[in-house]
Amino acid sequence: MQILETFVQSIQGVMTIIVMIAVGYLLARWGWFNEGATKLIARLVTQIALPAYMIATITKQFTAHKLLSTLPGLRFPVLNMAILFGISFGVMRALNIKKSHRGLFASMFLNSNTVFIGLPVNQALFGNSALPYVLVYYMANTTIFWTLGVYLIQRDGTGTAKFDLKQTLTKIFSPPLLGFMIGVLLVLGNIHVPNFLMDDFSYIGGLTIPLSMIFIGISMANAGLSSMRFDRDSLGILLGRFILAPVLMTLMLIPMSIPLEMKQVFILQSAMPVMTNAPVVSKLYGADADYAAVMVTETTLLSLIVIPILMVIVQSNFIR
Repeated sequence: MQILETFVQSIQGVMTIIVMIAVGYLLARWGWFNEGATKLIARLVTQIALPAYMIATITKQFTAHKLLSTLPGLRFPVLNMAILFGISFGVMRALNIKKSHRGLFASMFLNSNTVFIGLPVNQALFGNSALPYVLVYYMANTTIFWTLGVYLIQRDGTGTAKFDLKQTLTKIFSPPLLGFMIGVLLVLGNIHVPNFLMDDFSYIGGLTIPLSMIFIGISMANAGLSSMRFDRDSLGILLGRFILAPVLMTLMLIPMSIPLEMKQVFILQSAMPVMTNAPVVSKLYGADADYAAVMVTETTLLSLIVIPILMVIVQSNFIR
């Protein structure tokens, strides 16, 4: 009965997300959004709503002790992605991935969509208590994507791959991460923000999850479901995102004496779809942006099946 209840709970959490994605998909198909509107939604989420959400939630829900106790967990997602990076070369060799896709393949293999999908999923399944763990994984994921991940995508492009420190730091210290840092400083410094500002942060932050899901739906509509394919290039990404990443994370966390919810969130975050930034960066550097867009759509759709299964596994006695 416990397993059945867990499965039903996870299905309900995922269905909440599916409905919001469907709204975005249908509105896009009906012509509500042009390219400018889609970019505006993405900017509203990442530069306005999500930073406000970080500040409001962290200052209301967490203490200095709880926040500080989560930071050592940063080593787990970093190690997980480092091992996945090494494994990706073996998978590329085994599947004979073409050279023009190898950098993009490795980047998508190890990085996951921790905000647009990961945040709403964990919020729906665990509530606000999961937020510190979501953010710790986000810190590791966004840093690795905008350094190693972007470099790998550049290698597939038409230009010469190079590392731009200024641009990389700008991407890493993005508004969401700055919002997180401000929230942490407010809690650690025991600084109280005026009530009217906290209300503003809460209202604006409330846009984060619905707008994120609508954005995903629009992205699916723009990519086109007919573009989905199951060839060697896509099967390798599916293997990395939905099997190797969570299995590796699970094996890493089982013997560790850390909070159970941290284990559950990290395992789910490791198995999230391909980052929505991958097609944008691919287009910028002349890599195969269509391949990246297809993988974002494909992994996002399949994650709606994978997530309930993973949820049952992470709530079993197996990882306690």
